[in-house]
Amino acid sequence: MKKLIYSSMIALVFAGTLTSCNDFLDADNKTNPEDAESYFTKHPEELLYTSNDRLKTLVNRTDIFVQGTDLYQNVRGKNPGDFNTYSTLSAENDEVLKFYKSAYDMINNANGAILYAEENSKTAQEAMFNRAYGYYLLTQHFGSVPYVTGYTLSADRNFPRTPLAEIYENMIADLTVLAGSGSKLAAVDHTGHPSQKAAQALLAKVYLAAGWDLDVTVNSEANGTYTVNSTENFVQAAKYAEQAISGIPLTMSFEDKWSQDKEGNAEEIFSVQYDKASWPGDQAADGHSLQNNFGNYYGNVGVQGEKQVGSENARSQKSTFLYEEGDTRYEATFMTTFYNYNGTWGTSGYYAFYNCTAAELATKPIFLKFYPYWMTTEQVKADLAARKSQFVVGSLKNTPQAALMSSTVQMFEFDNKGNAAEPKSFSLEAFNDMQNGDVCVRKFDDKNSDALGSNNDYRDIVLLHASDIYLVAAEAYFMAGQMTQANAKVNAVRTRAGVASVDLANPTSYRSNNVFYNIPSSFGAFTGLDIILDERAREMYAENNRWEDLKRTKQLVRYNVAFNKSVSSINDMSNNRGEVKWLRPIPADEIAANPGITEQNPGY
Repeated sequence: MKKLIYSSMIALVFAGTLTSCNDFLDADNKTNPEDAESYFTKHPEELLYTSNDRLKTLVNRTDIFVQGTDLYQNVRGKNPGDFNTYSTLSAENDEVLKFYKSAYDMINNANGAILYAEENSKTAQEAMFNRAYGYYLLTQHFGSVPYVTGYTLSADRNFPRTPLAEIYENMIADLTVLAGSGSKLAAVDHTGHPSQKAAQALLAKVYLAAGWDLDVTVNSEANGTYTVNSTENFVQAAKYAEQAISGIPLTMSFEDKWSQDKEGNAEEIFSVQYDKASWPGDQAADGHSLQNNFGNYYGNVGVQGEKQVGSENARSQKSTFLYEEGDTRYEATFMTTFYNYNGTWGTSGYYAFYNCTAAELATKPIFLKFYPYWMTTEQVKADLAARKSQFVVGSLKNTPQAALMSSTVQMFEFDNKGNAAEPKSFSLEAFNDMQNGDVCVRKFDDKNSDALGSNNDYRDIVLLHASDIYLVAAEAYFMAGQMTQANAKVNAVRTRAGVASVDLANPTSYRSNNVFYNIPSSFGAFTGLDIILDERAREMYAENNRWEDLKRTKQLVRYNVAFNKSVSSINDMSNNRGEVKWLRPIPADEIAANPGITEQNPGY
């Protein structure tokens, strides 16, 4: 099942000298091209393995995917960083450069596999999918970029930017082959290989993005208003979304969908694969860090037995009040109970939640307990009294604490018999800035994690899944003016979550009954698109796509001014010429080395 990933170790020995992290953009050719041609003619799959490995690097760059949006914030004095503030984001940003390089490294190795593999073979078609995925990410973050289909071994290059419409046309052409009758891909695959369903899902996303970028005119950047000039691309997006989700009803619980024990379930469409047990490298450092990227700080992991999180990408105020009572996604997304630590890793402390039975957890000592905003103080007190014995610290490592996460946080401390004192009151912002001051995301938790700080997560990273594409279909139908179909897709997602149906044509009712976060007057009229974006926020929280969602739908400025505490006006997201930073900057290193690129993106 995991052969796809670990075969890449072979490829990296040979191909890594051709295309390192400084590969396509800072090429340093250390291998005889004739030797490379001879080898890869016989082993084109090795270039595909290397492309897959670069995809792992690409999708692990959390900050560029989620910061500078409405849902996340850095806490406990952490610098908000260039992506959250926008004003300091420049073409010299190292994370932007690494993202750009990783994408082209993935594409270049995919191009090599296409060159050396038999035409239209499965290897070539899987490489075509990788190339399309790389260009999809590049266009969403940088707009027009060089579209290159040749395999590059030389340090010489002169690649001009390709018109965005042409890049979309090329991606669509490739993916249409992979999604249709000429495809050599499996109909469905849960082992890390792209499938026909994966091609259909990505094609839906590409058509949706093309509709927004090519067929929508922005009327007001600050207000997020726009005019739809054509619905053709949106209709195509809905068509391929329907193909991708055909036969995948949302009947699995949200908890089960994200359970580590149910990886590769029916809702998973495409994922990057990890497997600690058979990884031949450094198991302590060669995983990823998704489980460590979203939350507060809970102390020294080796001493206190809790998950290592660095106070980055914690919940924003909006996220705290985003879910409504009864939404099953809340508990499945956030860790609300942290168990105390007795020195036994895995069965006490944070990961006891996964490694102990329900009966064991019912009596296991608790370190932190977070209650959602919809509960009352009296309800919390009653629950704490019922759990009294679990808040006795005794000889355990951590002093227990509980909190009601309302607009004014009620924090409870305990005596040595587990009795809760009267709560102390804090503003939500002040409480978030304290150690242990909020929940963390558990969606990507690896119950087999060692007591290490990070890069010890061996969960598969799901990049395409059914409910994501349900909401892609909803957005496409909405933009095409087909409200009945759009409502059906949104409400299929909401029904699975256990919450009431909504009507995209009646956003005023939704805002009155389903929105519990504060909305400033600057936000303006609440629309059906906002309902869809709220649903994507709940369903796909922490899945490394929020910035793309807001940028694609032209709501980036509106949402940041309203909900990002590091942005106060459109001016913070613009340069001194008034150009909004809708895109990431083309890295300065690339402009210096590639004479084909003569212009920087607007805003920089």
